[in-house]
Amino acid sequence: MDHLDLPQLLAARGTVRLPGSKSISNRVLLLAGLAAGRTEIRDLLLSDDTARMLEALRTLGVGVAPGEGAALCITGVGGVFPVRRAELFLGNAGTALRPLTAALALAGGEYRLSGVPRMHVRPIGDLVDGLRQLGAEIHYLGSEGFPPLAIRPPRQAAVDVVRLRGDVSSQFLSGLLMALPLRASEMTVEIVGELISRPYVEITLAAMAQFGVQVLRDGGQRFTVPAGSRYRSPGVVYVEGDASSASYFLALGAIGGGPVRVEGVGLDSIQGDVRFADALAAMGAQIRSGSHWIEAAAPLANRRLQGISLDCTHIPDAAMTLATTALFAEGPTTLCNIASWRVKETDRIAAMASELRKLGAKVDEGADFIRVYPPVGGQRLHPAGIDTYDDHRIAMCFSLAALATPLRINDPGTVAKTFPDYFERFAEVARVVPVVAIDGISASGKGTIAARVARALGWHYLDSGALYRLTALAACRAGVAWDDAAGVAAIAAGLEVDFAGNAITLSGVDVSEAIRSEEISAGASRVAALPAVRAALLFRQRAFRRPPGLVADGRDMASVVFPDAATKVFLTASVEIRAWRRHKQLIEKGMAASIAALSQDLRERDERDSQRSAAPMQQSADAELLDTTNLTIETAVAQVLEWVNQVPKKG
Repeated sequence: MDHLDLPQLLAARGTVRLPGSKSISNRVLLLAGLAAGRTEIRDLLLSDDTARMLEALRTLGVGVAPGEGAALCITGVGGVFPVRRAELFLGNAGTALRPLTAALALAGGEYRLSGVPRMHVRPIGDLVDGLRQLGAEIHYLGSEGFPPLAIRPPRQAAVDVVRLRGDVSSQFLSGLLMALPLRASEMTVEIVGELISRPYVEITLAAMAQFGVQVLRDGGQRFTVPAGSRYRSPGVVYVEGDASSASYFLALGAIGGGPVRVEGVGLDSIQGDVRFADALAAMGAQIRSGSHWIEAAAPLANRRLQGISLDCTHIPDAAMTLATTALFAEGPTTLCNIASWRVKETDRIAAMASELRKLGAKVDEGADFIRVYPPVGGQRLHPAGIDTYDDHRIAMCFSLAALATPLRINDPGTVAKTFPDYFERFAEVARVVPVVAIDGISASGKGTIAARVARALGWHYLDSGALYRLTALAACRAGVAWDDAAGVAAIAAGLEVDFAGNAITLSGVDVSEAIRSEEISAGASRVAALPAVRAALLFRQRAFRRPPGLVADGRDMASVVFPDAATKVFLTASVEIRAWRRHKQLIEKGMAASIAALSQDLRERDERDSQRSAAPMQQSADAELLDTTNLTIETAVAQVLEWVNQVPKKG
């Protein structure tokens, strides 16, 4: 799907079992492929990134087969890939392309590595420079310093020390270290400048140790792989839950009350991103943890989270979640030392700043920092469509904003890179603003009953039919024909509407009476039949879903607009009683009317509504049917309220 609409949340609480770490999964897959012996990998992340690594390993001749349960068995090649010539497509998986570049550069074959266009603007020049010091024959097939790459068998090189820049990406050091056991002699990597993202290097060293290679360290700037190092299968490897993915749910707990517990990662994790919990604690969140779990809840005594200034060197990926958490804090939040965001799946500093501003936040950005100022002075975040830039972390980070406003996440499928079922897990711990959807045929009493139910509950009220009447009125005034789908849709998308008390304004002018004329009502029915208009108004209708709840009246409320509504009601009544009610309303307004003509008009409208191609009028399978023919308004309202109170509350 091209977008996902998230309703506003009231709270978040529950438990989430995390998927396997992407960083650990792809390291373990490569090392198992290089090792001698058979490795059973359990709790492996199944995602786009690991799929790219597995495809590459199969292509290179590594054995890949299902194990017991959900495990995967890798039969390693003992350091020598059987396939000596291959073309590998790695998508946008930096954790696959970069280490494979290093391993294949020392493997003695001819290979071509490429990815999606974004991968071809992610730098790899420092890694290539380091490998060339070892005699690697690597050629750029496009721009200098970037994939795609052509690799040929390496020359012999006498050096035993490789100098490598560490200030662009830690993946360069990780890839080089994992490849060095393919050389027989002792090799040392000396870091030039500052090494960023050190926790990810620790993951690499821990994974190499699992497969029998101990890297010697001299501080944090020199890493030595002893002569004769060889990878050996440890038999069974368990992949930790992903600490970066944990950040979204921990933040949900800190913002949404909680507690929210993540399982699969805890105090003994080898992943640096577990320190995200420390950042939440510094903002005032309540944090608890154990050996394999972490839990977050909102600050005590109804206090707000506090803005912080943080050096994010140790949590470069999880720090993105702090940028959206900052929307709910008191005071600005500054995240610095995040220059690596610029060379990820997208320019994350620019992308985060752009999307945060859409929601109404003030944002400062620089080469290596971002500063987020939350709304102040009674202002609040406003609904927006969030672009995700083919970046999984942006999609997941911005889901947190649903605790303040309805959202549209464009291209939500990008989460498949690391967390394919993220939004399903999100829904399990989310407590959404409840909706009562009151649907039904024309003149069945939807508006009157819905408005009274809303008042009784103290909830917001949406007269969705008014939006179509407003669209018809605006189109009429603009000289756009009601059957001009593109023209009317454009008007619908730009409506300036305000529902204030009993008044409805269009571009600041009260049109409460104008939209109730028979002509505009007929026009509303016609424009409502246009798929383009319905699509243009869909998100606008969903944006009315605000705490403490919403009663939504109108056609297709239960079946299309709010399919997750807790209570769904479909109203019906005989044509005769509906015509009589409509006749009474018109007479009270001093307007002449014929019951026979009104009856005929209602029959034609029912037929038109039931036959339209876009969301034909019909009762949802899970909606309560209420025939109002012989009911008073008070009786009908009481019945709807009884159904509302019967809905079990999500704990």
